[in-house]
Amino acid sequence: MVRGTLFYLVGASGSGKDSLLEGCRRQLPAQLRCCIAHRYITRAAGAGGENHIHLSEAEFHLREELGLFAMHWYSHGYHYGIGNEIDAWLDSGANVLINGSREYLPKAMAMYDELVPVLVDVAPDKLRQRLIKRGRETPDEIECRLARHARMVAQMPDCTLRVSNDGKLEEGVQALLNLVMTHGVQHVEIEPHCLNG
Repeated sequence: MVRGTLFYLVGASGSGKDSLLEGCRRQLPAQLRCCIAHRYITRAAGAGGENHIHLSEAEFHLREELGLFAMHWYSHGYHYGIGNEIDAWLDSGANVLINGSREYLPKAMAMYDELVPVLVDVAPDKLRQRLIKRGRETPDEIECRLARHARMVAQMPDCTLRVSNDGKLEEGVQALLNLVMTHGVQHVEIEPHCLNG
């Protein structure tokens, strides 16, 4: 059986990754054969707007020691993990969609030949307005975040696919579902990613 495709979603804070994933969960067509992974995070449940699974630091480190994470990283004071259940999903031929970390991407690409990076694209002005409306950061902090995002975009691999989330949320959700439909293993056999090339 051909392994599924691993869609590795990245994007700036405020780009709407969580909203896109939640929208996809609500309307995943069966023919996509796509599973959306929940992240395991040491951040409290209900914080941050993400539908994640909360773990204490002790439980997180235990799972890490037991090899229960396919991927894990530390960012902004929290530990993040993707469970190794995604390997069983991929082995079964399912496509898998995860909310990844840009900093972890090179390591993830070295581990998974079937990984496809997906960048959630939002115009800088629109992203700035979303961050201002959110009200969590000062204007200077927002500009620093926008600058980091611009550097991230410039450093993404050439094989990165893009999903626009500039408009209505339902349009972004449909664009992401279309991307899985177009590039998932049930339609095309994905060649090894560009870093192996």
